[in-house]
Amino acid sequence: MPGLTLRLDPADNAVVARRDIAPGTEIPEEGIVAQALIPAGHKLASRAIARGEAVLKYATVIGFAGEDVPPGGHLHSHNVLIGEMQKDYRFGRDYRPAPLLPQGERARFLGYRRADGRVGTRNVIGIFITVNCAATVARKIAAHFDEERLADYPNVDAVVPFIHAQGCGMEQTGEPMNLLHRTLKGYIQHPNIAGALIVGLGCERNNLERFFAATALETGTQLHGLRMQSVGGTAAAVAEGKALVRGMLEEANRARRESVSAEHITVGLQCGGSDGFSGLSANPALGRTMDRLVANGGTAILSETPELYGIEHTLTARARDETVGRRLLERIDWWLEYTRGRDVQMQGVVGPGNQEGGLANIIEKALGGARKGGSTGIEAVYRYAEPVTARGLVVMDTPGYDPVSATGQIAGGANLICFTTGRGSCFGSYPAPTLKLASNTPMFTRMAGDMDIDCGPVVDGLRSLDEMGAEVFDAILATASGQKTKSEILGVGAEEFVPWPIGVTG
Repeated sequence: MPGLTLRLDPADNAVVARRDIAPGTEIPEEGIVAQALIPAGHKLASRAIARGEAVLKYATVIGFAGEDVPPGGHLHSHNVLIGEMQKDYRFGRDYRPAPLLPQGERARFLGYRRADGRVGTRNVIGIFITVNCAATVARKIAAHFDEERLADYPNVDAVVPFIHAQGCGMEQTGEPMNLLHRTLKGYIQHPNIAGALIVGLGCERNNLERFFAATALETGTQLHGLRMQSVGGTAAAVAEGKALVRGMLEEANRARRESVSAEHITVGLQCGGSDGFSGLSANPALGRTMDRLVANGGTAILSETPELYGIEHTLTARARDETVGRRLLERIDWWLEYTRGRDVQMQGVVGPGNQEGGLANIIEKALGGARKGGSTGIEAVYRYAEPVTARGLVVMDTPGYDPVSATGQIAGGANLICFTTGRGSCFGSYPAPTLKLASNTPMFTRMAGDMDIDCGPVVDGLRSLDEMGAEVFDAILATASGQKTKSEILGVGAEEFVPWPIGVTG
């Protein structure tokens, strides 16, 4: 039987409770007695820790003791404090290129091969808007093509409206507008999008003329623009939009899945509602999966920059070279300035759910979150929604807020999202499907309608990380081949399209 606690490294002075531990409970594997109620996923001291002494998890400093802590004492946000730490960035010194499998030995899946050589995992018609004023029209057009009407087009997965709150009342030039443009362009050109309609009002700052000029997109049989003010308003635009979509459906339905190499899979890595088990089970298991994917020639995108803060030096050491490492630090520095004086997690305090689940601070959260990326070298660092062209493990700068972060990854080319959660996220996404990995079995059982994979057996000592990683890899291949995820079955994902709203609204 596994013990009451998990020890992650011989050097650690903090261990993690596998389940609730009552005060006075003996913990034989550590030779200590619990001094307080230790909830599942929380930490306790494996030996006496003096005030000011470093608290170690994974042999990494996650904070400093704010008081003398006896053996078996509860270690959490009340007494694990963030202090000044010296960081050795060791640019590129721990870089390890992925051992690529020969082409003939790589895993395969059934995907949609597009004309430009990229491969889709889904076949979707997208209704996009240049400005929020066109949101209702886009929703009404998409809603018309329900399951019954799509029955005549069995190779089309869905007609989806991609709604956002921007496009006018915003800065006309500079990064805010550029970011919106590249996000929309990334979705419109996504390998999972078989056809796109872009609806605009007509007088907005991000009007159709400006958008097409800025993105160099050209209309054709599978890409159309529709201006509400030119066609006669809401009802006329809805009618015209339906006709344009019907025309695109015929061509989209001609697509067929074919066997292709797993090198065409690009996974966006997400975690939300993390708990004390996330960094022990779901995240490292997903990391093992990404090592497999990268060995097969695929790509993994690690993001949520504010949730990498505190352990960024471990990532710069894994960068391909100093240039890549410094790009990551540039984004960290940008975030430090952007959030200075603000009540956000980058300043140290994580969310209520994270704290309740056992995470003391942003450093501990980052330490577990980064494990989603596996162990291979970091090949490149991208800004939000930039096209990801490198193969292997890369970093994309995004906020920690899951819908905004995943939107950037999908715009960059992710054709599948893997989302780990300990508290229980109900996230989904279009046009790239989301697989959700539960960090613990009780939550997986409680939320079985939303969770795809239970990583709890790792916590319970029933599965190794390698075994769990292999199971997740098989699920990725099945999902990429068309197997529906729980969020797809529930129809969750359209409202989770959220381009990053930076800049001034006025």
